[in-house]
Amino acid sequence: MTKGPGAPTATRPVAAAPPPQPGVWNIANVLTMVRLLLVPVFVALLFADGGHNPKWRAVAWAAFAIAMITDLFDGELARRKGLITDFGKIADPIADKAIMGAALVGLSVLGDLPWWITVVILARELGITLMRFWVIRFAVIPASRGGKLKTLTQGIAVGMYVLPLTGWLATARAVLMGVAVLLTVGTGLDYVGQAIRLRREGLAKQRAGR
Repeated sequence: MTKGPGAPTATRPVAAAPPPQPGVWNIANVLTMVRLLLVPVFVALLFADGGHNPKWRAVAWAAFAIAMITDLFDGELARRKGLITDFGKIADPIADKAIMGAALVGLSVLGDLPWWITVVILARELGITLMRFWVIRFAVIPASRGGKLKTLTQGIAVGMYVLPLTGWLATARAVLMGVAVLLTVGTGLDYVGQAIRLRREGLAKQRAGR
């Protein structure tokens, strides 16, 4: 049966267009790039005038604090504003580890922080990063509350070591760094357990699907 010229015609539903992908130049990525650029600035300030000038150390602390503040905001902005990009996924963790690694190594070179602390923290960060890649085809290991607390404690403790503190403040930063090391090791072991479990479950699903 043919339809007359005045008969209504059926229309196919139009598929909704996918949301546009955010560009690289957004506020979250800009904050990440600022943090990356602050790494060499911070190192230069930390070692200025021999590395033990209180004035330069205070300025170095300001640069470190700005970097830590951008770390708090860029990821949150990316999630809330829908600004997550491939560049941000790669650059954000690199920027985090670069500023923290530069501070730890710099402080150890200057003799202000024992090398074993630097080695423990950096080995944990590198190990967990490799662990995430080890299981990424099965699942993503989410950041835990303990991991976030570890990052916050590390940032405050390292920042206090950048400052030329004495007396009870120097004692307080040593205690806080001890807490940071315990959180670093504890959360690292937790991530290892998660990675092993997720990989085991992923392999079991693969075998079951064959």
